Amino acid sequence: MLGRKVTLKDIANRAGLSVNTISRALKDKDDIAPATRQAIKTIAKEMGYVGNSAAGSLRSGHSRTIAVIVSDVANPHFGILVKDIENTARKHNYTIFVINTEENNELEERAIQIAISKNVDGILICPAQYSAENMHLMKRNGIPFVLVGRRFVDEPAFDYVICDDEKGGYLAAKHLLDQGHTRILFLNAPQRISSAQERYRGYMRAHEEAGLSVDPALTKEIGIRTGDAKEKVETMVERSEPFTGIFAFNDVIAWEAMYALQLRGCKIPEEYAIIGFDNIHSRMFVPFPLSSISSSQGEMARRAVEILLHKINRPDEEHSFKEVIDTAVISRAAANGAHG
Repeated sequence: MLGRKVTLKDIANRAGLSVNTISRALKDKDDIAPATRQAIKTIAKEMGYVGNSAAGSLRSGHSRTIAVIVSDVANPHFGILVKDIENTARKHNYTIFVINTEENNELEERAIQIAISKNVDGILICPAQYSAENMHLMKRNGIPFVLVGRRFVDEPAFDYVICDDEKGGYLAAKHLLDQGHTRILFLNAPQRISSAQERYRGYMRAHEEAGLSVDPALTKEIGIRTGDAKEKVETMVERSEPFTGIFAFNDVIAWEAMYALQLRGCKIPEEYAIIGFDNIHSRMFVPFPLSSISSSQGEMARRAVEILLHKINRPDEEHSFKEVIDTAVISRAAANGAHG
């Protein structure tokens, strides 16, 4: 038979004190003696008491919860980012809950509606970027929000924390060009995404600086479906379209491309050099060495939470937050290969 939820009255009866005393002790109010507070907390823990956060939020006006909306938490990049967000939020006594959108505009809209209906204090979102309408939905509802990892350049009212994607794209392409790879396949994300546009600009800038033109056949758009990168690489190898370097929009795409090449007996790094983006290796021991661009997920997460809390706690303050975190090449020798 199921028991019932322990109440303040239950603790009061056990302790022989008033409900008000129990309530104030559990809130660490100074008018309750420290020894009494500790005794009450011990009894509450023994009885399995769990406070009613909903009631507390009604009194304070804050739920102390943040919604984190991302495209795919199964992608290690987002998994790492969410973990860092949670760690930072916890330090400020906030709880998060995560909703996946699968890069789907309708699911993103639904995620925002759910978050608002749960009375969250704010939202951190990596937008799908089919349009800015879902961002305006948050704005119309007066919910503080910060974009993480992507931005709407034409919407200056939206605060964001991103990494320097253009510099990252430049560094990735230059890394391969400096090794002698003059035909670099770029496996990019859909162009609606701001980071894809900016990484492409960096990729182009590195070629222009080297005095090289880019063959349009070497820039491929990769969808969100698993296996898309593998198919693109296999098709190019089958058609004998020449390339010796690969720059992938993220590490997951890079590993998929690496897998496709290895299935066909291609040697890495002897024949092909590959560089990804996000530096997942820094957090996970993956047995496939990969050079990558560090996007500083930890710093991005920390600043995104801090900015959101600033907006939550100072709703009337007019301040624009546009933060760009630096990027850098992380070179791993086994993934590199000079091409003469």
